[in-house]
Amino acid sequence: MKLAALYQIFQECQSVTTDSRNCPDGSLFIALKGESFNGNAFAKLALDSGCAYAIVDEAEYAVEGDRRYILVDDCLQTMQQLANYHRRQLGTRVIGITGTNGKTTTKELISSVLCKAHYVLYTLGNLNNHIGVPTTLLRLKPEHDLAVIEMGANHQGEIKFLSEIAEPDYGIITNVGKAHLEGFGSFEGVIKTKGELYDFLRKKEESTVFIHHDNSYLMNIAGGLNLVSYGTQDDLYVNGHITDNSPYLAFEWKAGKDGDIHQVRTQLIGEYNFPNALAAITIGRFFGVEAKLIDEALAEYTPQNNRSQLKKTDDNTLIIDAYNANPTSMMAALQNFRNMTVPHKMLILGDMRELGAESAVEHQKIADYIKESDFEKVWLVGEQFAAAQHSFKTYANVQEVIKELEANKPKGYTILIKGSNGIKLSSTVERL
Repeated sequence: MKLAALYQIFQECQSVTTDSRNCPDGSLFIALKGESFNGNAFAKLALDSGCAYAIVDEAEYAVEGDRRYILVDDCLQTMQQLANYHRRQLGTRVIGITGTNGKTTTKELISSVLCKAHYVLYTLGNLNNHIGVPTTLLRLKPEHDLAVIEMGANHQGEIKFLSEIAEPDYGIITNVGKAHLEGFGSFEGVIKTKGELYDFLRKKEESTVFIHHDNSYLMNIAGGLNLVSYGTQDDLYVNGHITDNSPYLAFEWKAGKDGDIHQVRTQLIGEYNFPNALAAITIGRFFGVEAKLIDEALAEYTPQNNRSQLKKTDDNTLIIDAYNANPTSMMAALQNFRNMTVPHKMLILGDMRELGAESAVEHQKIADYIKESDFEKVWLVGEQFAAAQHSFKTYANVQEVIKELEANKPKGYTILIKGSNGIKLSSTVERL
């Protein structure tokens, strides 16, 4: 079936689903495959559960004579092509966002600000890969003013591929750091891959990049682009400085040299979120959101999903940043925690994964920094931290930590919890 004909069927449907357990009436089921499942095998169930059509790529699952089955060569590729076709048909202004750290939080902040004045489609959670990006684009409606599409990567070429699906008109790279080095090969590989968003935007007749002017890595690869800059210098489109961080981030900002000064107190933990907030202000201003509404959106935003969350329990105050970790984000979190004026600081840190040959060196750097800092109690979790040179308490896995907590629960501490998601440190929260 040609793409234009498939698009007509898509337009007849109420929504798209890839999960046979979630089949709204009149929806379009796309049979994706994974390492442990074959969506084709669930096509009949999806139709029986309410889907109007099912796209499959194995002929044995397409019932002959039943027009509800649509046989294609590759379901995932078809989904990606359909998403791109839909995006082109609607012509919605798209903002593409990527970066090593902070992209999901920044996407949430940008969307919160833009929603004050626009009808915005944005990536849910961190559905930012080769499946998540088309899934988001297929949710686009004619009434959407803007779309904020998050794009993630763990190997070179991925941002280029996702950009070709989403075709953003505007772009922002939050930062570049040491993460997924196994896939990228090196820090230079990270910069090159994130910069693929800039490369795509250079090819467009009209495009705009929102850029953190204080980040030399980004400025060095942004030649030839139309830049709207934010940072700490007075003459930038948006500029500001931090006024408080104990523990919530507060800051002042203004537009250019002579703009009115605005004060914002957020519910964000960490000085490293300051550029993320400035990015949201910059994009909000660019798209005509009133300053008062921008400030409201930033003050109202509450982080979720174990990202820079503050939680007070009966016994401790927790700073939960356990969704992910890499050398750049880990060091930023530790530096921020070190600067906090709170008593009885404790660390529960988990291994940083996917660092390849650099893993031992990077874990040792973190251990050395902890040695220099005045943290009252330190627990390190995982084999990489255990192999580093230090005298801190180590645990092979989170199960050992939980046993320790059941026997010797700390009380009266402010505790930073951070590690790669696979270490599962979030499971310690309810026990602290």
